[in-house]
Amino acid sequence: MHLGQAMRAAAARLAAAGQPAAGLEAQLLLCAATGLARTALFAHPQRPLDALQRDAFDALLARRLAGEPMAYILGRRDFHALTLSSAAGALIPRPETELLVDCALALLPAHAPLRGADLGTGSGAIALALAAARPDWTLYAVERDAAALAVARTNTRQLEAATVHLLRGDWLTGFAAHSLDLIAANPPYVRADDPHLGRGDVRFEPRQALVAGVDGLAAIRAIVPQAAAALQPGGLLLLEHGWQQGAEVRALLHQGGWCAIFTQRDLAGLERVTGARRPTC
Repeated sequence: MHLGQAMRAAAARLAAAGQPAAGLEAQLLLCAATGLARTALFAHPQRPLDALQRDAFDALLARRLAGEPMAYILGRRDFHALTLSSAAGALIPRPETELLVDCALALLPAHAPLRGADLGTGSGAIALALAAARPDWTLYAVERDAAALAVARTNTRQLEAATVHLLRGDWLTGFAAHSLDLIAANPPYVRADDPHLGRGDVRFEPRQALVAGVDGLAAIRAIVPQAAAALQPGGLLLLEHGWQQGAEVRALLHQGGWCAIFTQRDLAGLERVTGARRPTC
């Protein structure tokens, strides 16, 4: 079988399985199996696959047809100008979470020696993106799951992110009062009975990184009072949440006495990140 034939056959099978980006996915899987660049697939479509390449391609394609996320199959995911390692132990970074990073970069001074924490860091995406854009900041990437922390450790090492410090822990336990200028979190926020948990990529992702109790707000309820203690007066809290949870998150912050509460919408126009300042008095 030639490259062109393999690519077309795989794209047809992926499309029949309902994958909307079937053509692109077929190309990426073929590149992974052969070690070739995408340009080579089109420049040399008559190039034959050897037996090892064919077996590797068939194995990767079978994984995708079974629904496994491309990020886990390829072992990487792009996030905020970074290419991160991705593995089944950690949540896959999503474009919506880049909004949280953008909010922090826009609302805090670039060259001050600030201290921030990324809670439930998973792959380390938020902390690493902040560190890449703000070399004067010190970031603590907190994660209680050992498998996810291993993925974050791989990414921190590969990116040589010396200002990112990995901590195994539960939210803000162990942080001193008034010790942080920024707390950013993409915590679990899916309801336990959400039917989407049985569909698509999330079937393969760690459930503890997705589900937060009956209403999806258990993690945020735990973080808000801890953040009030750990932040400096005027410090910034940023929380990613579900598109229908903005009003409830704002209410939690109002009840906690937070100031300057706001919600940012993502590129789809959906409420995605809510932030607030710790009172200065």
